[in-house]
Parts: sequence; structure tokens; C-alpha cells
Amino acid sequence: NFENIMFCSDDKHPDSLLEGHINQLCARAVAKGINLFKVLQAACINPVQHYKMKVGMLREGDTADMVVVKDLTNFEVLQTYIDGKLVAENGRSNIPHHNYRAINRFDIGNIDATSLKYTAGENPQIQVIAALDGQLITEKILYTSNIENGEVVTNILDDVLKIVVVNRYKKAPPAIAFIKNFGLTEGAIASSVAHDSHNIVAVGTDDKSIANAINKVIQHRGGLSAVGKGRELILPLPVAGLMSNEDAYTIADAYTQIDKFVKEELGSMLRAPFMTLSFMALLVIPHLKLSDLGLFDGDSFTFVSS
Repeated sequence: NFENIMFCSDDKHPDSLLEGHINQLCARAVAKGINLFKVLQAACINPVQHYKMKVGMLREGDTADMVVVKDLTNFEVLQTYIDGKLVAENGRSNIPHHNYRAINRFDIGNIDATSLKYTAGENPQIQVIAALDGQLITEKILYTSNIENGEVVTNILDDVLKIVVVNRYKKAPPAIAFIKNFGLTEGAIASSVAHDSHNIVAVGTDDKSIANAINKVIQHRGGLSAVGKGRELILPLPVAGLMSNEDAYTIADAYTQIDKFVKEELGSMLRAPFMTLSFMALLVIPHLKLSDLGLFDGDSFTFVSS
């Protein structure tokens, strides 16, 4: 049933895109012995027909919409044509660049670290989000909290850190909970890519670092940030707080640098810390997540106290 199969990818990292996209999937499929023409059908024909796209398919009378590849083994793209015009060659776009004012919305100012305090309750046990490496789901665990001066604080030795979600569309108190398995030993990370509401989500070892990381994102009206070891890194995402207006090579290099910093300098053990972070506020995927309105149990589908 190859007429019903299409290739796609979801949430690829910027630096991974430099290695390939649909062409990379074609190469993998051919390497596994799948018929070349069925692979090309899944990559080129089925999506056009299924979605009724106005894209030529190398038929007489069609517009010349096509890619030229080096070979039918690795599928390295040499040229891209749209409507008969050469729009990209050897990894560089020929499409003219136009300056536009980025569409965006950040209706909040900087936050203060004092707003991130978590007052201890009578029960020392709290619900903690357990992130799973390479997974969108989380686990929920009960943890005997670390209390200092009447406040629940992080415990780096147990890898129980603070997670914060800040509404970026209006001024509101931050939502605060605790999370395990990010592995940070210092500092904090924050992101305005936080499915699906895309508020600001942050994880860190201390309130000052968390506030600093969040404020970096606010000041740049979107992005990924990491602070610690005396350094502050920001990958700006000025388009809706979700996208860059830089070329692919620039953004890929910036992502590689901040990802490396979080792993090698701040201590994260996750394969993709920013990817994992971006799903910690997605309530519809179980089991325990944090939104700007509070901790949410995906099994009972209710907000719960930690």
C-alpha cells in the first residue's frame, strides 16, 4: 500500500536539518532494500496527491517543480526548481531576502527571583514531574521535599529541580513545580517554545538563575536561553517567539553551541534538553505536566496541587 505512505519528520533540531530532511529518509529506506520507485512515490507523489497540492510531478504540462539529486543512493540535493526557476543550489537559497517586521507578542516585563519562591505546606511530600529522556510523556513521583526557611527548594543531589511556566501574553503569577531527570548541576535553561500555548518554560537549580534565564527570553521577545558558569547564552526567536529570521546555517550553529553548553557545562544528561523542556507544558500528553495555570494530571485530566 505504498500509495498510502508518506515520509515526514517532526521537531527536528536545526543542526539535524543540515544533515538532511526527506532526502535523508529516502536514503535510509533505499539502504534497507525498499524498492527505489516506491520510495520516490512515498516522498514525492503521495503527499502531492493526498493534500491536493498545486505542485508539478514531472508530467507533460506540469510546472517544473523538482529537485536534482547527486545520486539515488544518498539523495544529496544539488538544485531545487519551483515553477521552472532555480531557487536553491548547493545548499544556498536564491530567493531574494525581504525585511519584514516580525509578528510577535510578549506582553510582560522582567520577572523577579522572589516571585519564584515555593512555600512549603504541612505535608512534606510533593508531586514531582519525572522527565523521560527521548519521550514526550512523563512519570509522576512522590518526593519528600527539601525545605529551607519554610520554602521548598531544589535538591541537586537528588536531581530534583524547579520548573516554572510564565504566561507571556499577560501579566500573571508564575506557575511553579518540581521536576526530576534534567540533570542540571548549576544554572537554568528557558524557552518560549513550549507546546502548545508557547508560554515561557524554565528549569533550573536556583531561583536567581531561573529568573535570569526567563528574563533573557523576555528581553529578546522569544528564544532559548541558558545561564550558568558565569555565562549567559541566548538563541533569539523573534518571529512569534518560535522562529528565527536568520539563515539555516547560522541558527544551526547557534543551536549546537547552546545545546553543547547545557550538556557539557551545566550538566544535563538529556539527549535533547530543549526538546524535552518544550513538552513539559503540554497537558494533553500524560502523565504530569505544568501549565501557566498550575500542575496538571493527564490521567485524571484535572489540575492538582503539588
